[in-house]
Amino acid sequence: MGLLDGVLGNASKIDASVIQKEFSQILIPGEQVEHAYQLIRDYFVFTDKRFVLVDKQGITGSKVEYHSIPYRSIIHFSVETAGTFDLDAELKIWIAGSPTPVQKQFNKKLNIYEVQATLATYVLR
Repeated sequence: MGLLDGVLGNASKIDASVIQKEFSQILIPGEQVEHAYQLIRDYFVFTDKRFVLVDKQGITGSKVEYHSIPYRSIIHFSVETAGTFDLDAELKIWIAGSPTPVQKQFNKKLNIYEVQATLATYVLR
């Protein structure tokens, strides 16, 4: 991930196997990390069971909030591709009971279609 991408709030892909090990205490038996994306300290993860927002808090980041959203709670989602002058792609996820979507931005180098395909695979079952 480039420092500039992080400062601009754009997520970059990180190695799912690294997150699999880090998440060992919060994953249920057999749950697998499919994709992970990182902003400066925070990141979000797609497993085969849920979408997890990870919020590292405080100066040291030692306090961590894991916000798990089961795919069945996602009522709809959208992706917006990057354009010629718009340098980032965007993901919006609407969760049942919340009028405001979860929004994440991706740098232009990231394959937003991969993110869309992951969501479609689990949400549209």
